[in-house]
Amino acid sequence: MDWKDFMGGMKSSVGNFNAAAPETSKGFGSLAHAAKTSGVLDAKTKEFVALAISVADRCEPCIGFHIEALIREKATREEIADVLSMCVYMGGGPSLMYASKAMDAWDQLSKT
Repeated sequence: MDWKDFMGGMKSSVGNFNAAAPETSKGFGSLAHAAKTSGVLDAKTKEFVALAISVADRCEPCIGFHIEALIREKATREEIADVLSMCVYMGGGPSLMYASKAMDAWDQLSKT
């Protein structure tokens, strides 16, 4: 999978949905903002949690969005691998498959 192309397509699709359902999009945006800015955990830790849930729920677009956020938060490949190891431990074979996708996304999207 080419993650840059995939994410470009997803961003376009999300933009189309946002235009079609602006109130839903606004509500989701408010929820995302509140979850990311309140509490005692830093932004990078919260994104690690989001990545783990993305792997557990097998959501490829979510993996891409949270990998991009972790790149912005200056996460390292080693940190990503450590989080993904916990995903595999907790989720077994299916999580191994999606953790592998997430590692691939990191490798592709973190190259500038």
